[in-house]
Amino acid sequence: VQLQASGGGLVRAGGSLRLSCAASGRTFGLNVMGWYRQAPGKERELVATFSNRGNTNYADSVKGRFTISRDIAKNTAALQMNSLKPEDTAVYYCRMFHSGTLSGYWGQGTLVTVSS
Repeated sequence: VQLQASGGGLVRAGGSLRLSCAASGRTFGLNVMGWYRQAPGKERELVATFSNRGNTNYADSVKGRFTISRDIAKNTAALQMNSLKPEDTAVYYCRMFHSGTLSGYWGQGTLVTVSS
């Protein structure tokens, strides 16, 4: 399975960015797609996930600002990020995994930089 993420960049605080992720390969059984991020000097953390059943989960820090969407048939996911803050600066990773075992795959990261 390969996950191709895109859409990162530099934006001013209060601005918006949209990240996209496309999965290819043998994705059968991987029922969740999501986004994680890792800021400098910090551990990787969950941002948002979207299951095949339509269930979404967001980190408290992004609720109300970020929206995850997914096209299950096309194996794609997107993360619309609004009202960005400098603390959102991080490398964002797309992930596709099985909700029961948590095993899955990571895409390459895409850097999001929010300037104050």
